Amino acid sequence: MSDLLTTPRPNQLSRTLSKLQGLPDGLRPWLMSFLLGNVVPFVGTASLRFDEVTSKRVVVRIRNRRKVQNHIKGVHAAAMALLAETATGFCVGMNLPDDKLPLIKSLKVDYLKRSQGDMTAVAELRPEQVQMITTMDKGEVTVPVTITDESGGEPIQCEMVWAWVPKARR
Repeated sequence: MSDLLTTPRPNQLSRTLSKLQGLPDGLRPWLMSFLLGNVVPFVGTASLRFDEVTSKRVVVRIRNRRKVQNHIKGVHAAAMALLAETATGFCVGMNLPDDKLPLIKSLKVDYLKRSQGDMTAVAELRPEQVQMITTMDKGEVTVPVTITDESGGEPIQCEMVWAWVPKARR
């Protein structure tokens, strides 16, 4: 498949993040997290940290600290779901043309075991998924995401289905 088919045209999100490329490695993730936390305020409230955001892969972390903990001092179930939803949503968002609106269609989260410490979500799109998102007027895609904790285990498994539709004209 041609690179032209799998390389999306820049959108507002990707253009904004491309401006950070020249910054030092230590500053870039913090500033990226700050900016994206302003795009989606709840992401900022939970202090999610973006380690990597590209058109094919998004890596997001959450620290196990008091404001996101449950009653047993682990990352709260809702915060785990937010982590997965955020990684997959930004994966779609990096590819979606500016005239389209991303919408979470369904999320399924299976809690398999107690988590240990901080958690990381890695969402990745296949080239054919990127092509669908960039070329179809509306559609949906299941975005693969892996959630790990500090032990390297996967305390949850998720299935996130994202849809997109044309933005309403004003």
